[in-house]
Amino acid sequence: MATSQLLPVDTFDLVVFGGAGDLALRKLLPALYHRYRGQQIDGASRIIAVSRRNLTSEDFREQALAALKRFVGDNDRDEKSLACFLSQVFFIPVDAMSDSGWADLAQVLAAGENKVRAFYLAVTPDIYGQICRRIGAAGLVNERTRIVLEKPIGKDLATAHAINEAVGAFFKEHQIFRIDHYLGKETVQNLMALRFANALFEPLWNAAHIDHVQITVAELIGVEGRGDFYDTVGALRDILQNHLLQLLCLVAMEPPMLADANTVRDEKLKVLKALRPFNEARTGQFTVRGQYSTGASGGGAVPGYADEIKAQNSLTETFVAIRADIDNWRWAGTPFYLRTGKRMAAHLSEIIITFRPVPHSIFGETAGQALANKLVIRLQPNEGVKLWLMIKDPGPSTMRLKYVPLDMSFAQLFRVRCPDAYERLLMDVIRGDATLFMRRDEVEAAWDWIDPIFAAWAARSDAPKLYTAGTWGPSASIALIERDGRTWHEE
Repeated sequence: MATSQLLPVDTFDLVVFGGAGDLALRKLLPALYHRYRGQQIDGASRIIAVSRRNLTSEDFREQALAALKRFVGDNDRDEKSLACFLSQVFFIPVDAMSDSGWADLAQVLAAGENKVRAFYLAVTPDIYGQICRRIGAAGLVNERTRIVLEKPIGKDLATAHAINEAVGAFFKEHQIFRIDHYLGKETVQNLMALRFANALFEPLWNAAHIDHVQITVAELIGVEGRGDFYDTVGALRDILQNHLLQLLCLVAMEPPMLADANTVRDEKLKVLKALRPFNEARTGQFTVRGQYSTGASGGGAVPGYADEIKAQNSLTETFVAIRADIDNWRWAGTPFYLRTGKRMAAHLSEIIITFRPVPHSIFGETAGQALANKLVIRLQPNEGVKLWLMIKDPGPSTMRLKYVPLDMSFAQLFRVRCPDAYERLLMDVIRGDATLFMRRDEVEAAWDWIDPIFAAWAARSDAPKLYTAGTWGPSASIALIERDGRTWHEE
């Protein structure tokens, strides 16, 4: 399948800390290979994986080749491009917590002094500050240097602030790229195009015409061997604080004057600051946290979360649902329902904009109910957009209304391979375009809204509500939306 033609980026050196880890092998290297094969990356650029492991570049290339064969489709790779790409991949043993290996890294990078230099921290956020300090001490920061931080940025406002301070001591804000891969998805970017490049939707994009918004990120998988890490994080920190809030901001923000980094992020920040704050009473009424129990998911029986991580008394949520309200003129009275969870009934991420129903049906009871229009923006799988409309059921009989979608699948419409989000975001890092990355004040504003929810949960001491693996979460999440006279969207 073809891919869209894109302009090459400047020659670069990309240093990946945690370069032998799962994220690098499963996501970053395949993304870079696709961009190399798409002729965006030139032959003088280098990908330098670093970690404490004692590997040679040849050893690492064997691991990288195995990963590329596993995670890149057969039709999207060939022996010649694989060999050429891997010749630009190197490995240097470096200990982020000591002086070991840093002189070797500095010597290698000295040969590319005039290139764009990017450091990707695919490691635990706890050591971001330590790595940045050593990068600075080694003299590796110049005006063409960028640094990429994986989420989560902290576990609360205080730790996020500390991380931002530690990184900011060595890098200017325009050099810091806080990555959220959801913002690189084609459909998320098309949300901007749908809103601001068409006259059709924007006049209706407000509380007068939109009844409510739903944003769902559902996973079939459980903790997948990440139990020790996940049990300190949970669904609210792992997904809702970043992915879902960023999607909410893109749906709710005012039209920016320009589609540049700071203008777009200024508008997103206004949304975060307009979110109605939570106290203990509102948390009890408008949030639901759950934890999956034994059930069936992905075609087979699966254990419950407590059994999976071998911690029967864990209070960590694997599911969370929240009703969020935005206190501004555009959205007053239109609730946003957010939910995310593991071991759900399906693997999907989608945004549903439900418009207000027509005030009066002229067709009578025999025609059937005139349902409200919905705009369904599917992020994964099968990225695309559906607009649900009422039409007449074809035929010579009396008027019968039928609810049907106008369906736009990106893969079918454009006949091109839809790039992975990391492909776009990595190239944006090299270009220095921060539009799809979070600014420091965004991250801290999101935590400022989330922290009171954790505090209220702790004060109430309620255990998460159990839900059977392979379902749509605890029944309380259904009650959360149905007591407002609405239901979760399920096709």
